[in-house]
Amino acid sequence: MTERPRLLILSFSPIEGDARVLKQVTLFSEQYDVTTCGYGAAPEGVARHIRIPDDQPQNDLYPRYLALRLYERVYWRTSAVAWCRKELQPGSWDVVLANDFETVPLALSLDAPSGVHADLHEYTPKLRSENKGWMRWLSPYYRWMARKYVRHVNSSTTVGAGLARQYAADFGFAPGVVKNATPEWPLTPSEPAERLRLVHSGAGLRNRHLDIMLEAVALCTTNPTLDLYLTPNHPDFIVQLRKRAAELDGVTVHDPVSYSELIPTLNAFDVGVFVLPPVNFSYEWALPNKIFDYVQARLGIIVGPSPEMASIVRDYELGVVTGDFTAQSLADVIDALTPEATARFKAASDTAASTLNAAAEVKVWDTAIADLLTARVPSPGR
Repeated sequence: MTERPRLLILSFSPIEGDARVLKQVTLFSEQYDVTTCGYGAAPEGVARHIRIPDDQPQNDLYPRYLALRLYERVYWRTSAVAWCRKELQPGSWDVVLANDFETVPLALSLDAPSGVHADLHEYTPKLRSENKGWMRWLSPYYRWMARKYVRHVNSSTTVGAGLARQYAADFGFAPGVVKNATPEWPLTPSEPAERLRLVHSGAGLRNRHLDIMLEAVALCTTNPTLDLYLTPNHPDFIVQLRKRAAELDGVTVHDPVSYSELIPTLNAFDVGVFVLPPVNFSYEWALPNKIFDYVQARLGIIVGPSPEMASIVRDYELGVVTGDFTAQSLADVIDALTPEATARFKAASDTAASTLNAAAEVKVWDTAIADLLTARVPSPGR
């Protein structure tokens, strides 16, 4: 019996709850001998899981070395990196799939004979471009990492075309694109309600300005409802949203539901909403998984004029793009929606669900890893 190729999926995240990394696990576990390395319990289907202890963080960067720009020292003394360097034996895997910037130098040090594929997720050097302190201290660190390590992997991917173009412009390599699409669900659109049912799901982050949606509903003349399912990233902000929601008719802030329950939960609504002011570079080019969640839930979609999200909505005729990122612009779009238009958008999502799903997107990873294992690899830095 031929031994299956050995693949290490490396991620400084709790993999069991990381939707993007779980797609990699699901894709490759049937083909390869998969080891995962990350925080938390072992994801289902892997041959082995190397659990990084919770007391070994990946972000305890030494301030003095960071200030002196001694970036090599900053990186290798980071707790998670130092722990993994002791536990992961070079040469133990044929190929490594490294998630996010922080894992790439470590992945390259493991001497995998078929190389490293880096899934970069976002555009890390500008991840917090609205924060002057972050841009002063951390952006140069990630730019150093991109020049010295990331551009020398054998292949790479990111979440959107705009981010891929920025990597090419800044560092001379163009990642492939794997959108954060949702696995396909066998659902049908629900009938539009007489009182329009709006929904939003995702992270409860202050800088996403989720209050815009609440204020839009307050401005509406058509009396829609709005339900928000939010993870408590910024608990004090969630408290503020709940307080404001209590003042409005038909607005409810819920606790998050599990990912396995999310799509059926969303299916009970009419329109998924996400208006994201471009307060930083990542938000400007965002194409989050919630857009694909809304498609699989067979919802109409309203988004702000964010280029990547707007393109999906327009190309597949899934809904409406607001004129700007204000509450008034969102309220105008909501008030203009008719039951007939809502039903048409929900039907368009039903049609698009067979195309805009994870199975279609992960083929890019499948090809990239297969090419590395058969030595048909791009030149490093390309």
